[in-house]
Amino acid sequence: MMRNDEALTVDEVATILQVGRNTVYALKDKGEINSYKVGRKLRFTYADVQSYIARSKTAHGTDTREPLVQDRERFVICGQDIILDVLSNYVAQTGVESLRAYIGSYDALTDLYKDRVQVASSHLWDGETGEYNVPFVKKLLPSVPVVVVNLVYRMQGFYVAKGNPKGLFSWEDLLKSGVRLVNREKGAGSRVLLDERIRLLGAEPSSIEGYGVETQSHIAVASMVARGRGDVAVGSEKIARQVEGIDFVPLQKERYDLVVKRENFDTRPVRSMMGILESGMLREEFAALGGYDTSDMGRIMWIG
Repeated sequence: MMRNDEALTVDEVATILQVGRNTVYALKDKGEINSYKVGRKLRFTYADVQSYIARSKTAHGTDTREPLVQDRERFVICGQDIILDVLSNYVAQTGVESLRAYIGSYDALTDLYKDRVQVASSHLWDGETGEYNVPFVKKLLPSVPVVVVNLVYRMQGFYVAKGNPKGLFSWEDLLKSGVRLVNREKGAGSRVLLDERIRLLGAEPSSIEGYGVETQSHIAVASMVARGRGDVAVGSEKIARQVEGIDFVPLQKERYDLVVKRENFDTRPVRSMMGILESGMLREEFAALGGYDTSDMGRIMWIG
């Protein structure tokens, strides 16, 4: 587990938050994340980054606050993958004020239900049906007409130390004695996938060492495995390519979708977003990076 006083660089903070370097500098300049300097190098403590994440989640998680957006011409895209930052920037270039909220899939859908965001990203797997997203949309947005649009497909699997010394190749292997898990926070798509797989195995989560160790973001759990503070974590393939000292064990292809209320689907911001998805420019940019299957980008997967 990372120490609270552990020093992080701008790049490490950007990766944890899944934002660009300029966003980190902006958060520092606005006083939203504390920082300090070692010589001429800017540094952040892990505790201060986690404090910022916790404040952000609180700001998006209470029932008493006003909706984030009053004007439909302002536009909030909710989710944690860096592809959403790029999409938001493209939307902003069309003249729409495009904003970002960095929270997990479960909370994103509840914020969409409460009109706090206009677009929720989701990669929630339902173990009963084997489907992604639609079963959760039906439960978390009851009687709300929505459109589900594909963004990308990603591969989910295990982050393990180089060489996979514990021999972890399947969900059942998590139940081996002596395996230490590093978990994601409640509501994250990877956490829901893990919980569903454990449930289908008929196992108790408490039987897995480290199940209660919760960490924000794919990069944070991957880094903890790389540093030997856990044996395994669940996350996406893309992040595994960015962290030295780990291997990736592919287990399940996930569908990463965008969810929009039907009443907003014909507004200028959503039309701008759909135009970008259908144009191919975002598809080309991320297909070249690897770790993303963009074959269905912009395709309507479900209308409810």
